[in-house]
Amino acid sequence: MTPSFDPGLTRQYTGSLIRTINKDGSFNVRRRGFRRAAGGAYVRLIHTTWPRFLGIILVGYLAVNGIFTAIYLMLGPGALHASERDLGLTHAAQAFFFSAQTLTTVGYGALYPYGVAADLIAALEVTVGLAGFALATSLMFARFSRPSARLVFSRQLVVAPYGPQTSLQFRIANQRSNVLMEVEAEVMLMTVEKDKDGNLKRNFVELALERRRIFFLALTWTIVHPIDDASPLWGKTTEDLERWQAEVLILIKGYDDSFSQVVHTRYSYRWDEINWSVRFVPAFDVSPAGHLVLDVDRIHETAPV
Repeated sequence: MTPSFDPGLTRQYTGSLIRTINKDGSFNVRRRGFRRAAGGAYVRLIHTTWPRFLGIILVGYLAVNGIFTAIYLMLGPGALHASERDLGLTHAAQAFFFSAQTLTTVGYGALYPYGVAADLIAALEVTVGLAGFALATSLMFARFSRPSARLVFSRQLVVAPYGPQTSLQFRIANQRSNVLMEVEAEVMLMTVEKDKDGNLKRNFVELALERRRIFFLALTWTIVHPIDDASPLWGKTTEDLERWQAEVLILIKGYDDSFSQVVHTRYSYRWDEINWSVRFVPAFDVSPAGHLVLDVDRIHETAPV
């Protein structure tokens, strides 16, 4: 059953939300009004990008090293001594390099703490360094060992002929050389309407697929939703989808043969990413040696109907 809308809904809703799922698979959601979970920062560090993760680790190391350097400076020039000869370093340089060696538990021996206060601060820094590097190592291991699906989606949905009718289609392929088996697709249409009180309300309708599951993903998979009289898209136009602010939400799950784990990825298409009256063209060829050659860059190619 499809919802009904008024023209003012589009103007109100367009300014409040761009999309539910971003192109990278993350949710376009910001939370507020509740206390953050204790492990939230750990989870964010696992899921963030590699450049950002390495940058956070570097900034954290420099920040902790800077704090202890300042503490050694406050203890005065007599807190740190050179073991054999004058190293030609200022007091600030000695504090910095000693802090760096102590934090990493290297301890070359050229510099050493002198006095109870300096020894206590050095012991505390060693403890912080051990805990910090243990945490960083666990994060690195979690990031490397966490399996993920690297699927590429066609840039647009297409409305292509399907027997005597039409169908909504998109195409996926595996960017990695590993094997994904028992791949499943779930597709849902999200629309927006106003309830009787004038509040925005989301509607979710699962779209029936021609084929929901394949044994393995070796080439491309064109996922098809037949637009028949049972489909919520039956008889609808671009203007209807725009008025609904329609978004197609997609979940792909598969079994990663390399990691022996189930992986998944999310994606979505907005109403303005639907290309009407086109079809996908084949994205693979046969080499002279008889091999199937998949060109991932051609997964987006279409031809007019």
